[in-house]
Amino acid sequence: MATIPDKIERDRIELLKLMGHPLRVKILEQLEQGVKCVSDLEEFFETSQPNISQHLSLLRRAGLIDYFMDGRLRCYYLVDPAVPDILGIIRRQYRRKLEPPPCCPVTKTGKYPGERRR
Repeated sequence: MATIPDKIERDRIELLKLMGHPLRVKILEQLEQGVKCVSDLEEFFETSQPNISQHLSLLRRAGLIDYFMDGRLRCYYLVDPAVPDILGIIRRQYRRKLEPPPCCPVTKTGKYPGERRR
């Protein structure tokens, strides 16, 4: 049986996998701005209504979004509070890279010579 930290880690990994698709990120960005129906989303993206609906279904099953019915329209909105935070990180522009460590973290001696292997 999985422990609570294992479940949380799996949930985070699944969240990142879901947000790894460009269209799903764009959908979440639109929903971050407010409630949208599928027809609203069709106006923003050059893809079919069935394709958008499939992505909305995945996001809903994962608990990131939900919807309410307004007549015959399904109106989608965000429910997971982590989504705006993650979208903010994705949009952030970093001006520089992290500084390299001054020495080997294991031996605590010397500096890294030359270029690092990648």
